Formats: sequence, structure tokens, C-alpha cells
Amino acid sequence: MRIPGSRWLPRRAWAVDVAVALLVQAAVTMPFVVPRSAELPAATWPSYGLTTLTVLPLVARRRAPVTVLLLVLAAGALYKFSVDGPGQPLPYTGLVAFYTVAELSSPRRRAAVAALVLAAVFPSVAKNTGEARELLFSLFVFAAAYAFGRFTHTRKAYIRAMEDRARQREETHRIEAEQAAARERARIAREMHDILSHAVSLMIVQAEAGPVAVRTAPERAEAAFDAISETGRDAMMQLRRMLGVLREEGPGQPPPPRSPQPVLAELPGLLERVRSGGPAVTYTTTGQPRPLPADTEATVYRIVQEALTNVVKHAGAHRARVELGYATTGLTITVTDDGRGPGTTTGLGLAGIRERAAAHGGTALAGAGPGGEGFQVLVTLPLVTSGEGVGS
Repeated sequence: MRIPGSRWLPRRAWAVDVAVALLVQAAVTMPFVVPRSAELPAATWPSYGLTTLTVLPLVARRRAPVTVLLLVLAAGALYKFSVDGPGQPLPYTGLVAFYTVAELSSPRRRAAVAALVLAAVFPSVAKNTGEARELLFSLFVFAAAYAFGRFTHTRKAYIRAMEDRARQREETHRIEAEQAAARERARIAREMHDILSHAVSLMIVQAEAGPVAVRTAPERAEAAFDAISETGRDAMMQLRRMLGVLREEGPGQPPPPRSPQPVLAELPGLLERVRSGGPAVTYTTTGQPRPLPADTEATVYRIVQEALTNVVKHAGAHRARVELGYATTGLTITVTDDGRGPGTTTGLGLAGIRERAAAHGGTALAGAGPGGEGFQVLVTLPLVTSGEGVGS
């Protein structure tokens, strides 16, 4: 059965209020059922009905706490001044109603109700025994009810604050996880683009040169086909390492490598593969070379790889130069070719170079080479060493 007005409060709260009302009803019923001395007032049905009337408003105590308290006080006064029934050891209904006002009402209403209750205590005690002991006891129990009401309000506010904070932390963690996943997807997309674009570009150039070399220089054709095979194997190896990160670990299987990234020691091999079917590539370093963090080395490798991929695919160049410049606070990566010069500078490859540089707090510029000839990619990365400097 649906309790009238339950749409205003959660079903559980109404169940608690009904249970409280029944408990109070049981308490106020006791003086009517226990044996009584003959000289005490008789337990009559009218007096019991008025006692029950003081309890019924408690069912709606959360919805209208002040109104319920006023009804309880009015019913109690009617009982006290109209019938001569058994008294109660404690004003149960008034205490519960006053507790609810202290818990749920605004400060102004609480102050007004407290003054009303204080004013009602004195004539009630005077009508009953008129003793100072009863007055002090009544004041104490009503003050305790008020204090418990405020304590409950504070405790619930604290719990709500903790729950809100937990929800905010959970939402923050969810957003951070989504952002981390998006960053990881972007990183994987860049890696896949760099690996596949570089390998396929070299294989296309070498395959196109192969038929011509077969007719004019068979030994060069054989080298071109060997280069295609080597480029394909290298791409497959890098992709396998990349996919190993995404593979879930199975029972009894070793964990896949978490950073399948190339290092600077692999850079000469990359340049050799480009030379085998593309432009002549030279490689120089300036300054004092030193160990770099693994992620920085991977970034340098990928930037050079993507820049050379663009040379092979778009520049039509005969020569390219890769230079790493070590300075005290920064590392400069310069890739220059003698090809047809600037075209678009907004492709995916150049965008990936800019993103990689920005991820390390660096910058990337692309445009015409020295003297307006060819094309140049210039990347500057803040230099954070991973150990002591080493000699060149």
C-alpha cells in the first residue's frame, strides 16, 4: 500500500517514520496496560484515544516538522486539560517532534520553536507536580532532544559531503582515464602511421626502381629486392612489438614489453634502409652527445623516420642530411633535402612531428631549406639527460 504523500520522500524514509510512530505508540500504551493502583486515574478508552492522537502526526514529521510539533503539543494539551488519564514517564511524542525540528528546520524556525517549547514546559510542569525536579528534568530532556537533532543534521551533512567528494573523485578518475586512453590511442596511431608510412614508402620506391635496374644493372635490382625484404621484415618486427603492448597477458605468459620504442642506436640502420632505395643520406652530430631518456630517444628516432619518409614520398630529392645538435639545454634535429621544396606543411606526418615535439615541451618548424632550396624540418627538444655525459 502506498503511503499518501510518499512522493515527497523516499519510500525508506516513510517506512522509518512509520516504525518510529509505532514504537512511540507502544511506549505510550504501556501505562494503559500495566496494573495500576486503585487511587490512580483510570485508563479509559477516551484517554487512550487522545494519547494515540498525539502519536499519529509523527508519520509526517519529516514533511512538515514544525506543523507536526504544533499538532503534538496541541493534542498533548487537550489530553492534559480534558481527561484525567494515566500520565507518561516521558513526553515521547514531543521529544521526537522537537528532535525532528532541530534536525530539519532552518535556524529561524528552530529558534522560534525552541522558545515555544520552553514556554510550554512551565505550565505543563505546574499542571502536573509543580516541582523543580520535574522542571529541570523536562528542560534537560528537551535540550537533549534538540542536541541530538543537531548532531544528526551535522552527521548527515558530513556523510553527504563525503559522498559528493567520492563521486567527484570517481568522475575525475573517469575523465582522467578517458583522457589517458585518448592520449594512448593518439600515440599508437602516430606509431602505426610512422611505421607503415615509412616502410610502405621505401618499398614502393624500391619496387619501382627494381624493373629498371633489372634491365640495366642486375646487381642493383638484387639489392633493391633485398632492401624491400629487409624493410618489410623491420616493419613487421616493429608492428609485432607494438601489438605486443596491446595484447593481454595470458596465464603463464611473460608480460609484453610496455615500451616497444626504438632507440638512437637503431638510427644508422634506418638511414641505411633509406639510402638503399632512395636519396643519399648523410648523418652528423654536433656538440657533446650524451645518454637520453628512452622516451626522448624514441621521439628523436620517430621524428627522423617521418621526416625521411616525407623526403622519399614527396620531395623527389637526391640527397638528404640528418643532423643532431647537442647543446647545454636542448637537442636540435635537422632534416634537410635538395628536393622540390615546400608543398603543404599540414599533412599527418608533419602534424605527428609537431605533436611529438610538443609532448616533450619542444617545437617543430617545417619549410624551405637554406637559401630557399629544398625542404627542411627543424625540431628543438629540451635536453634532459639520463646520466652523466659521455664523450663523442
